[in-house]
Amino acid sequence: MRIAVLDRNLCQPRKCSKECFKYCPKVRTGDETIIFDEDDRPIISEILCVGCGICIKKCPAEAIKIVNLPEKLKTQEVHRFGENGFALFGLPIPHKGSVVGILGSNGIGKSTSIKILTGNLRPNLGKKEGVNKKELLKYFAGSELQNYFKNLIEGKIRCSHKIQNIDLFQKFYGKVSSFLKKESERSDEDIEKIVELLDLKSAYNRNVSDLSGGELQRVAIAVSLLKDVDFYFFDEVTPFLDIFQRIKIANIIQMLSQSNNVLIVEHDLAILDLLTDTIQIIYGEPGVYGITTKPIGSRSAINQYIDGYLKNENIRIRDKSIRFEVRAPRSNVELEILKKFDQIYKRYEGFSLEVTPGEFRKGEIIGGVGPNAIGKSTFAKLFAGVIKPTEGELDFGLKVSYKPQYVKGDSDTLVSDVLSTYTLDNQFYEMYLKPLRLDLLMNKKLSVLSGGELQRVAIVLCLIRDADMYILDEPSAHLDVEERIQISKIIRRSIEDRKATALVIDHDIYLIDLVSDRLLVFLGNPGIKGKTSGPLEMKDGMNLFLKMLGITFRRDEETKRPRINKLNSRLDREQKERGEYYYA
Repeated sequence: MRIAVLDRNLCQPRKCSKECFKYCPKVRTGDETIIFDEDDRPIISEILCVGCGICIKKCPAEAIKIVNLPEKLKTQEVHRFGENGFALFGLPIPHKGSVVGILGSNGIGKSTSIKILTGNLRPNLGKKEGVNKKELLKYFAGSELQNYFKNLIEGKIRCSHKIQNIDLFQKFYGKVSSFLKKESERSDEDIEKIVELLDLKSAYNRNVSDLSGGELQRVAIAVSLLKDVDFYFFDEVTPFLDIFQRIKIANIIQMLSQSNNVLIVEHDLAILDLLTDTIQIIYGEPGVYGITTKPIGSRSAINQYIDGYLKNENIRIRDKSIRFEVRAPRSNVELEILKKFDQIYKRYEGFSLEVTPGEFRKGEIIGGVGPNAIGKSTFAKLFAGVIKPTEGELDFGLKVSYKPQYVKGDSDTLVSDVLSTYTLDNQFYEMYLKPLRLDLLMNKKLSVLSGGELQRVAIVLCLIRDADMYILDEPSAHLDVEERIQISKIIRRSIEDRKATALVIDHDIYLIDLVSDRLLVFLGNPGIKGKTSGPLEMKDGMNLFLKMLGITFRRDEETKRPRINKLNSRLDREQKERGEYYYA
């Protein structure tokens, strides 16, 4: 079967004069392969299209995708977003008494799947006119989803949906307390318990519109937990949360799953591995189509995803597998010192950061870890020259390239124009644009980019500047698993090629483990006082950090990826007794 997808944000028919279809063989013979809508944009007939690929090559905005798929998928099409829109094949299956995970790239259909399973989107089975209840149940006949949708349509199943776009909650005008009481289906006593569990006491009497990203995420989770339902669906719970909060949320969801049914979408592999019993992978081409696999055991699913080869599907989803270092890289290699720094202080009203003396070395990447509100971003701004220390001298004398924690795309400037000050040669394309799929965004305006797209542009802008030191504050935010892995490779290659230094501050333990040579650990009392320790050798830094978290890590025997040991398991107890929190 053949599907044609048109990105309507990229298509500019009045500018290109329909160059894309002048040479189409079906157009030349008079067949209506392409007709045009009221906006003068093409509608491509997937039946008449011969798949010659001319339109793809001729389209100056690269807005067209023509994809050939196996014929058997015709009977598995669950939803299509209009003519020449994204197509979803298959659905995840919620299971009673277990936590089901969904793993896949951004734009591959994960959130769409949850909207369908929660009843917020009626699947059309690829038909323009949609389908009724009878047709829907007939389609799923003989599968577990038949009874699920029957009960969902009849109101016998109720669902709680923690949405991905938590910014929508800021439209509520009022305090967190009022918002939670308005949304809750449980008692006031239950609200108090959830507020305490999620550390929302300080936010409880503040306006929802004034909350930080981390506070808003926890409010969104609280709203979901306060529903009295049969199934709980969580669409990404870790964005904006530090690793301490992520572990706490994971423990809460695990407790919830003991008596309820849970399905979760997540990009943090460590948390997904810790939380789930089974995982269903959605693979395909982002923005074009997504295909859902059958349930796979969590460890096996993540390992197959990392390897890039899905055994049961007999399909390769990535050219190369992901490799994790068995040992912390360069732990015993002496590198030339780039710069030493002395003790400095930065004080605000109600908060202070103490930076202890340390040094940066040429050609190394330093990971920065610690809880939120401990001073990590303050440290980044100090060394980037954005702010000055309150006490002590910090005269680096170095060129620093800085990617801040929050990036904005509120202009109509094209991505190509933003990057045009740098040489867009083949090396640039192969090293930056192609791995991060930025070549597909060059004709898009910054104002229409998603959070993940904007993040990728900001990271590349930071790395392609000529500098002695590169500081990236939370580069993993809004990125999917594969993008995070690509980012780690690109950072590593950029730093090695330039013989520069990088500081990468992040909450994704996989990214930190992949990219770091040494570790800067932030200690103290969040929101009150912070203090740096290091940079330390990787093993020492991770032991200090993981001891603070109260968790231990082990290596997966197959992929060597980091895995969190089950709390109080034999291995967890043994490693804690030896003081070996970071890999036995």
